[in-house]
Amino acid sequence: MSKIKLSENFIRNTVKLALNEDLFPSGDITSNLVENNKIIKVRLISNQDAVIGGLLFAKHAFSLVDKKIKFRIKKRDGSFIKKRSLVATVQGKAQNILIAERVALNYLSHISGIATKTNKFVKLVGKKCKICCTRKTIPNLRVIQKYAVKLGGGTNHRFNLSDEFLIKDNHIASSNITKIVSSAIKNKNGKKITVEVDNIKQLKKIMGLKFNRILFDNMSLKNLRIGVKLTKKFYETEASGNVSLKTVKSIAATGVNRISVGSITHSASAIDFKLET
Repeated sequence: MSKIKLSENFIRNTVKLALNEDLFPSGDITSNLVENNKIIKVRLISNQDAVIGGLLFAKHAFSLVDKKIKFRIKKRDGSFIKKRSLVATVQGKAQNILIAERVALNYLSHISGIATKTNKFVKLVGKKCKICCTRKTIPNLRVIQKYAVKLGGGTNHRFNLSDEFLIKDNHIASSNITKIVSSAIKNKNGKKITVEVDNIKQLKKIMGLKFNRILFDNMSLKNLRIGVKLTKKFYETEASGNVSLKTVKSIAATGVNRISVGSITHSASAIDFKLET
């Protein structure tokens, strides 16, 4: 499985692209009206309880606009913060702080939103079951979003289509399930193999084949319990499909090892931050 690598260089280059979106082609024509020599010190405050993430992205947003801006971090990525918590202080020219503000807050809001939502799921299922993200991520933001999931206590699923074999319903629909699983086993070359099933009949067809994980998709709690009982001695188990904060605890109680939740990346609400004097 690929590993997340959020190097300083990666963060810097990513933030530079975001700043270019704001500043091309003519800069910030409104902030340019502000007296450029005026030095201010502002406080970065959270308006909500949250698991915070993205502080280095925010720091680079300010430093790329003006390397003399002092961004002093008061919290650590992955830590839980209360509403009105002081996250960082920012000191420098008012004009340049205003230019970088929105990009900095956007990264903080998005990464913290995913980390916070992930953590809500993690707390509900306890330590015996892992909460996993999926590939349902915003294009070109996958590494950042999966980093946020880890901050919230979640587990990363595949980063790309070559990380492991994941034989889903559409693959099965175009081929015989036993045949396609057997083919994956012959060509695995050290890769893990996960097979998705949506009923017990499908499951029984592949029982005994040597692969790694069963993914129970959109199955009732009753069938999940049956599936886990049949497979837990032989395969790692995972559940997916319409998982919510209301249902996840019951799903975990069936005994599955993992639960994949697409909404923690594609539907997480942003956390509100602001700069204040």
